[in-house]
Amino acid sequence: MKNTYFAQALKLLLDGTMLSATKIKKSIIKTQNKQQNAFEMVNCPFNLGSVYLKNQIIMSTKKRCRAIGNRPNELMKEYYKQRSGAGLIITEGTSISPNGLGNARIPGIYSKPQIEAWENTTSEVHKSGGKIFVKLMHSGRLSHPLNMPKGSQILSPSAVKAFGKIWTDSKKMQDFPMPKEMSTEDIQNVKTEFINAAINAMQAGFDGVEINAGSGYLLEQFISPISNIRKDNYGGDIKNRCRFVIEVVTAVADAIGKEKIGIRISPYSIAGGMQRYQEIEATYNYLSEQINMIGISYLHLSDHSAVESAIVPLELKKIIRNNFKSTIILSGGYEIEKAKNDINCGLADLVVFGRPFLNNPIQINKLKNTWPLSIDLNINLFYTAVKTVYSEFPACIA
Repeated sequence: MKNTYFAQALKLLLDGTMLSATKIKKSIIKTQNKQQNAFEMVNCPFNLGSVYLKNQIIMSTKKRCRAIGNRPNELMKEYYKQRSGAGLIITEGTSISPNGLGNARIPGIYSKPQIEAWENTTSEVHKSGGKIFVKLMHSGRLSHPLNMPKGSQILSPSAVKAFGKIWTDSKKMQDFPMPKEMSTEDIQNVKTEFINAAINAMQAGFDGVEINAGSGYLLEQFISPISNIRKDNYGGDIKNRCRFVIEVVTAVADAIGKEKIGIRISPYSIAGGMQRYQEIEATYNYLSEQINMIGISYLHLSDHSAVESAIVPLELKKIIRNNFKSTIILSGGYEIEKAKNDINCGLADLVVFGRPFLNNPIQINKLKNTWPLSIDLNINLFYTAVKTVYSEFPACIA
């Protein structure tokens, strides 16, 4: 490491820190351990299925709402380019169809202009040796007609309205409307939309896709017995409620190859008005077993405890770890030290970092040099269309 024991001890003394020799030694050892953990994650590559990652730093999916007209643009290309030092970037949620749009200004991957625009972004990431997966999603009931083109439909497994409101650029906050209960034909159409979106992603140069079955979006709406009260083969017991998710993952695997697919789940999350239910553990026990049988590249387990107090119990993490034999990726308010601990104890193979990438576009260089990360986040500008706290960080890029 760059700093020797004596240099660090001298720094503590020069900083005016009045500590005993024992406390100084413990502080230095703790600092050195953090530096070693960061060094290992930044410098050790990883094989994610057939995709080679140059390091073990994964940038998580973060909704940023900069896609004017639902089309990726130059601002977004610069954003991902700045963060291409990560071993893997998983993009923001990207809609598979006009019906799948939800929040204002989210990108899509269902039209030729969108595919071409995404190709500009993936090529920039690849120039830096990075890899990038697109997160495919359908918002389901978490949408509003003002955020969708004319003729679109708000769909959900059942006509159960989501709690809360959604931002629209034209009329600001609006209540979620009542969704249309999906017919069998609607279900098959959405499955086809996932397939086509995955094929479009390959055409756009993505290294793979992550299917979002969490965050309260359509696939999780099928999983939950609160949002899914159907009486057919897609509702009722655990097997039926998981059926659509399993069919989508299987179909996409058949279309582009199972080694290029991950799935994201978020049990216990209350995002999108989701509510807890008694069968959560049994549901994700079954789902993780079935997803494992498909043989996809990874399972991304999202723990929203950092922002929602919706903690995924350790026991469920262990169950999923035991069921799913390929790569497990964990996310949820991680720092380097905690990440390395969860990897070392076997809970995960990789860990996602989200907020540190928001205003630390050169995070990899900072970790390599043990520079401090900026933690001054302006949340009020997270979801606007401006450059500030997105691609412009004067204090960070010096």
